[in-house]
Amino acid sequence: MKTTPATLIILVCSLLATLQAVQAQDYFAADAVNPIAAGDSLWTEELTWIEVRDAVAAGMTTVIIGTGGVEQNGPYLVTGKHNYVLATVMPIIAEEIGNALIAPIVKFVPEGSIDEKSGHMAFPGTISLEQTTFEALLTDICRSYAAHGFTDIVLIGDSGGNQRGMANVAESLNALWQDADTRVHHLAEFYTEDRWSYDFLKSQGITQIDTAPLVGESEDRRTDRRNNMHDDIYYEAQTAVQDPELIRARQRLNAGLFSLHGVDLSPVTRIVEIGEALARYRAEITARAFSESLNTLR
Repeated sequence: MKTTPATLIILVCSLLATLQAVQAQDYFAADAVNPIAAGDSLWTEELTWIEVRDAVAAGMTTVIIGTGGVEQNGPYLVTGKHNYVLATVMPIIAEEIGNALIAPIVKFVPEGSIDEKSGHMAFPGTISLEQTTFEALLTDICRSYAAHGFTDIVLIGDSGGNQRGMANVAESLNALWQDADTRVHHLAEFYTEDRWSYDFLKSQGITQIDTAPLVGESEDRRTDRRNNMHDDIYYEAQTAVQDPELIRARQRLNAGLFSLHGVDLSPVTRIVEIGEALARYRAEITARAFSESLNTLR
């Protein structure tokens, strides 16, 4: 079609009318229409409220809540390791489950007495919550998602100290919502099944040795504490997927210390690949556990 001054005027007027319609729309209205293409993140904090609403309406009614922690992890691994591990694994879990979004990671959990500096609180950088605070926080997060239409709320924790609180919250809310559509699934298997992925790592040819075991303990055993430090290839690998700097890869390579418990971690790409494999393995475990929980609770 030949463009004339008249057709240009018509096109401009049409564009202005569209812009005015968008600007005039009330974005406080519950039925507000998204004026642009939706983002593609699975993390609810990276979506607009309209995108979350539309995702739920389209059937994405499962939300995964991960609890991590901030604690000491030896000389190489940063204090936020649990949170970085969750950042690596949770998107794969969401894809494995299907129709699932991901809540912001709950980064603060019980780590020991604050006043007495017990447990990990003996080490600077650790942040601890009271058990009641942790459970109250989780409860309100679950209630918030339920209020917005999520019907299956999944709780996973990357640390042993998180499990009791999540179990308590799931039990309490499921009792409260017994006549409602919403269920809370505490999937302890995410943490407990093949704990620290000991068997999986062995299947990959990775055996970690503790050269200073306590009396009666084996040098090769299922643990995340070896050689007088709270660190493990299991955690380092999954954390490194986010950024190798988080396990101080460059500094350790420069110092000739890029190994852990008798295992050479170089090159950096290798430890990242191990982390990605671990994430897929844990996602498969979690998806199976979720399927079983659905059969039990529904």
